[in-house]
Amino acid sequence: MTDSPDALHDTASELRFAMFRLARRLRCARADDAMSDAQLAVLAALRMHGRHTLSRLAERERVTAPTMTSMINGLAEQGYVVRIPDEEDRRRVHVELTPRGEQVVIETIRRRDDLLAGMLAELDLTEHDLAVLREAAALMRRVTER
Repeated sequence: MTDSPDALHDTASELRFAMFRLARRLRCARADDAMSDAQLAVLAALRMHGRHTLSRLAERERVTAPTMTSMINGLAEQGYVVRIPDEEDRRRVHVELTPRGEQVVIETIRRRDDLLAGMLAELDLTEHDLAVLREAAALMRRVTER
């Protein structure tokens, strides 16, 4: 890495601020306005990674087990997830996305992609600008996957 610690910190600060503002705008677009960001994140994780135990979901989303249990209770009541007892260990419960839960995730993604595409269209970006954004997106994905 060739950047000085100050340049790295300044870049991190600029990225954090830009991503915070963008995330705040995108969070307003969702298929179910009553759903929290945390609930939507759980549904998205289930869609992306499949069935999980409650403890694994809590770990993935970095919340306590009681918090995840409460969240899953609410999502189950709305028909977005189902609980499935483990066949080998009856104390363990798996959580799985229902078709209704998957539709909420798909529709929210569509709305957010449409919103962001509209925001980008307003800027009249060049092909080079779009290529830079795609590269930045790939780099940010690498950062978040660590």
